[in-house]
Formats: sequence, structure tokens, C-alpha cells
Amino acid sequence: MMFVLALAALSTPAAAQQQKKKQPDPNVTAAKRTLAHLDRIDDWESLFDGSSLKGWTGGTDKYLAENGVLKCTPGARSLFTEKEFSDFVLSFEFKLTPGGNSGIGIRVPTDGHAAYDGMEIQILDHNHEKYAKLKPWQVHGSIYGVMPAKTGYLKPLGEWNREYIICIEEHVMVILNGAVIVDAMLDKLTPVSGREVPGLRAKKGHLVLAGHNDPIEFRDLKIKDFSVSAPVPKTSADNTAPAGFRALFNGVDLKGWKGLAHKKAPERRALKGAALRAAQAEADDNMREHWRVVEGVLTYDGKGRSLSTTKNYGDFEIYVDWKIPPGADSGIYLRGTPQIQIWDPWDARTKKDLPLDTPEDWVVAYRNGRNLGSGGLWNNKRHRNSPLVLADNKPGEWNTFLIRMVGEKVTIYLNGKLIVDQVVLENYWDKERNAPVYRSDQIELQHHGSPLYFKNIYLRELPW
Repeated sequence: MMFVLALAALSTPAAAQQQKKKQPDPNVTAAKRTLAHLDRIDDWESLFDGSSLKGWTGGTDKYLAENGVLKCTPGARSLFTEKEFSDFVLSFEFKLTPGGNSGIGIRVPTDGHAAYDGMEIQILDHNHEKYAKLKPWQVHGSIYGVMPAKTGYLKPLGEWNREYIICIEEHVMVILNGAVIVDAMLDKLTPVSGREVPGLRAKKGHLVLAGHNDPIEFRDLKIKDFSVSAPVPKTSADNTAPAGFRALFNGVDLKGWKGLAHKKAPERRALKGAALRAAQAEADDNMREHWRVVEGVLTYDGKGRSLSTTKNYGDFEIYVDWKIPPGADSGIYLRGTPQIQIWDPWDARTKKDLPLDTPEDWVVAYRNGRNLGSGGLWNNKRHRNSPLVLADNKPGEWNTFLIRMVGEKVTIYLNGKLIVDQVVLENYWDKERNAPVYRSDQIELQHHGSPLYFKNIYLRELPW
């Protein structure tokens, strides 16, 4: 009887409501991974020294710097950073007054309008009665006129709010008081206001405090630059990561790497429990037979399987030095998806009736396939799959990739030359190529039955 009564109690509307309240907030859950990344940043650049408007220009007469607080006073308009920024994370605190209205302009040209020539992230007490008829794309945190933000995360008036604005290539995320309220890819957005916003296509510009006459306070304004890195890393020795990166290969052993448990990513991702453990153990045994470290070089004998990182990655930059013998074929899978092509452009395999004397003649005469060079997204069908230029060094010589992946798009430099410029990596595992690539998965060094050599593998995770 007691058990039945307990079940009955749990089935009442009040109990059901209590159970519902215990469910984690999905917007808070979504922010945890990103916030953990931001907490690891130790080289923020301050945008406000706490006592002056140094580094800012524009309507400085209506902004006051007092005791670590930047105050926007009545009559204030736009305050611009002197510097321009392209890809970054902006961190700041703000305090609203009743009905307070402001904004943060990003990628705004000099003297441009924050909401249209750039993009404006709303700063607003949207709960005030005077905003009863507010449009959804005007609430706090929205990309003004473009995308509404989720609501319910502002602190009471008079309290400080913590906000992060992530703007890396076409990815824009806004985190307010520990919750994701905007997460968007600009190339997939159409302004909901119906008005064109040219600033959605801006690549760089100033940050702007877009004052709207109302008193609002800011403090602890700081920024972390995530602009594209130099095409070739600046390092002091092999397998020693440059500033901001970490080495995925230590030059000594296979720590941080694992065997490929299944060559098809969907099947591999579906493995669970004992099946996964067994498949991975067998793959690791195979890895140890065919991958080894020789004088600081990750060396493959051409007889086993591809090699995978033990961790999954979302958005990132990675440097990779690679070398292949004549005629070899390899590649790099991003998030478990093929592939950035590596092959020998001077492998003089010719068609019938195409007489060629040298490998160089092959490159000039046969403009299709491997002779176009390494670095292309070769399995693409709808988007460009070949490199912009041939940038390979000859077989037997070392080459350097810088690969940058944000969302679905990939940018690649080979030996200092831009060869892929923000091209969509199509999902090879989707027959129709309509599904996007996985948002996070392993990086793989692919084999096609030939010896391979890698070193100086450095990765920088980008917030997402």
C-alpha cells in the first residue's frame, strides 16, 4: 500500500512539475563546453584600463571611466575601438538601468553603423514596460534585425551580467550568464527584419559600444584574438609547439593517438560498450605493428590502417608536416570525414596517346587529378575539390599544412600558399551530401598502402 501511495504521489501534477523543474537547462548545458575552453585562456587583451578611454575613439565626451567602470551616460552615442578585429572572443560585464538600451557592434567599419555596416548584439532591458511591443530580434543578445536571442537569462536590474561574444569567421555565439542565447552561422542567416544587413559579410572591423542615450555601465572588457595563424609555425625545434598551440605528436611515442576502429565513421560512431572496446583494442594492436617513431618522425610502413587522434575536435587550426615517397597517396580526415588530399603531382601516369617526357610535362599537360597538387577536398562533389594552386614540394621533401576548420568550412595553406579558402567540406558519409559534417570527431592520418612520414603536428582549438 505504501508503495502504491508513493507512486500516486509522483503522478500528481505538482510532482510532475517538480520533476520537470529538475531537468537541466539545455542552453546552460550547451554553454559548458565553450565556457570550459574560455576558462583556459590566460592571455586576454584588455580593452579598458579602468581609468581612461585609451584605445577608444568616437563619442568619448559622453563616456566616463571611473573606478574600473566604463559608464555610458545620457546622450552617449557610438564609441569605437581604435583597433580592428576579425575573429575573436569578447568578454565583458554590464549593468542595466530601467529601460536601458545599448549594443555591441562587431566588425564595424570606421564611422559605420553598428547594426547594418557591421552586426549589433543587443544590450537591452527588454523586460521594461516601454518595450511591450518589441520585436523578437530586438531582445537582449539578438543579432539586431537578423536573429532573435533566447530570453530569461538577464539578472535583475542593478546586478552585473557576464557576457561572451564569439565571432570566428561565420560562427557567432553569445553566452549570457552561463547560457547560450545565440549560436549561428552567418552564411546560413537571412535577416528576419526584412532589411538587408551588409555587415553580415564583413570580415573585420572595429568593436563599438553603440550608445542609445541611456546610462549603462561596463567593466572587465577584454578580448582574445583568434585570427588565422601564420601559414608556417614559428618554432624553435621539431615537435615543439608554437605559442597558443599544443603538440599532438610528442616525437617520442604514440601517446595521444589510436588505431582506426572502423574505416566507416557512421559504423565507428555507432560502436558502444564491449563492441567498441574490442574493436579499439584490435585497432590499437594493428597501430603498434605499423606506426612507430623513428628519430622524431611519425613513420608508417604502408601495411596497416590509418591513425586517429584519441580526442575529438570541433573547430580548430592544425599544423602538419608531411613527406611522401614518389607515387604515394595519403590524406587527412577532419572530424572523421575524408579528406584533405596528399599525393604526388609528379607521378607520371599518363593516359593513352598522351606522350610525355618528364613528370613536369605531365603537370602541364594533364590538368586533372593528382597533378593539380595536394590539399584539395578531393571527395567534394558540390563544392570545389581541387587546390587553388600547386604548392607541393617534390616527393621526399617535407611539406607544411596549416588547416583551419570552422563550422563546415576549411581553409588550407600549403608551404605558405593559400590553396583552399573557406570551402565547405561535404559529408562523404551522406550519399546525397546534404547532411553537414559531424560537429566534432577525430582527426585521422589516412593511408593508401604507401609509406608515410609526419612530424610537427600542432593544434589550437577554437571556441565553438
